[in-house]
Amino acid sequence: MEGADLAGKLLSTWLTLVLGLILLPSAFGVSLGISEIYMKILVKTLEWATLRIEKGAEKESVLKNSASVGIIQRDESPMEKGLSGLRGRDFELSDVFYFSKKGLEAIVEDEVTQRFSSEELVSWNLLTRTNINFQYISPRLTMVWVLGVIVRYCVLLPLRVTLAFIGISLLVIGTTLVGQLPDSRLKNWLSELVHLTCCRICVRSLSGTIHYHNKQYRPQKGGICVANHTSPIDVLILTTDGCYAMVGQVHGGLMGIIQRAMVKACPHVWFERSEMKDRHLVTKRLKEHIADKKKLPILIFPEGTCINNTSVMMFKKGSFEIGGTIHPVAIKYNPQFGDAFWNSSKYNMVSYLLRMMTSWAIVCDVWYMPPMTKEEGEDAVQFANRVKSAIAVQGGLTELPWDGGLKRAKVKDTFKEEQQKNYSKMIVGNGSPNLESD
Repeated sequence: MEGADLAGKLLSTWLTLVLGLILLPSAFGVSLGISEIYMKILVKTLEWATLRIEKGAEKESVLKNSASVGIIQRDESPMEKGLSGLRGRDFELSDVFYFSKKGLEAIVEDEVTQRFSSEELVSWNLLTRTNINFQYISPRLTMVWVLGVIVRYCVLLPLRVTLAFIGISLLVIGTTLVGQLPDSRLKNWLSELVHLTCCRICVRSLSGTIHYHNKQYRPQKGGICVANHTSPIDVLILTTDGCYAMVGQVHGGLMGIIQRAMVKACPHVWFERSEMKDRHLVTKRLKEHIADKKKLPILIFPEGTCINNTSVMMFKKGSFEIGGTIHPVAIKYNPQFGDAFWNSSKYNMVSYLLRMMTSWAIVCDVWYMPPMTKEEGEDAVQFANRVKSAIAVQGGLTELPWDGGLKRAKVKDTFKEEQQKNYSKMIVGNGSPNLESD
């Protein structure tokens, strides 16, 4: 009995601390300064660790340079320049060397598949999962690492799991209950309150530190918010500062439970990616949604998949054919404190959340940008590329023309055929205008 009483007292004390010091302040969007103190200590510790590594390994600077510029130096000139002088001539065997060179460059380091793996760090953040490139470990550094493991797994992890469980449970229960009410202003207000409160609790469960910039450009009702996509928690990051009607793919497991509960209280739009008829229905529903200026702004991730926080890939044009005002948002995570990228082909949702909760913290910047509309004579693809470029510049991300669908699918034959056609035109004398003008 004494053991049971002691366990009960410890549990009640634990829940009281969680409720009073973390849960209630985060639900009301206030901070008691605990997170700020934790982040200051963490920054000082990582700075010290970096200095220790640099003292023990003088080649660290070489690693930093290689991480930023890549393994190989590419010749980015187009095919017309690389094979200049071929126009109007027959095929020559030496042409093979150009294509072989390009093929080897892609095998050694292509600019697409590396966007679907975790971002490389320029200095170790005392997490074993990121220690691939940092071999120098001193006794002092080892002691700090062991202490960090104890703090992350014995203190932070139970605390974060408790907060996440409370936040997700409240979200599922709250949205389910609100969903039973008839459509009215009260239902909309309660739905926004539940989403906002629960998302703040969930972000606190990840020790989230978010810096919002240009709040005067926050998405307005009746508009469309588009953002680059790194992780499922992008939704939490944005919803902590405002509510959205979300659009996305139907998931299974834990994510599916949350999706089914949320849609009862708010007109979110979930669809099956493999069903084209469903996508036409989605477009119709989106147009109806933005036609009502009283409804929440739609949140869309036009890349269609998670990219590793280093670049922005092709935006699907469907989001830009709906019409209405586009509100671009750039999201950039700081990988030094924790890797927010979700490699869905490698980790399921529970494993991913466990990795997140055993990281130091999730730190990111969110930039709201001025609203954009389609210009006269501009088609959906051009509009999508213009928005993508603006987000890439604001977030300091690399802009890539490739489709994020290459994460799971092979390159379409049309891409190969396009290169073959360009080469054929050069051979028969109908090459690029640039060469004809030379």
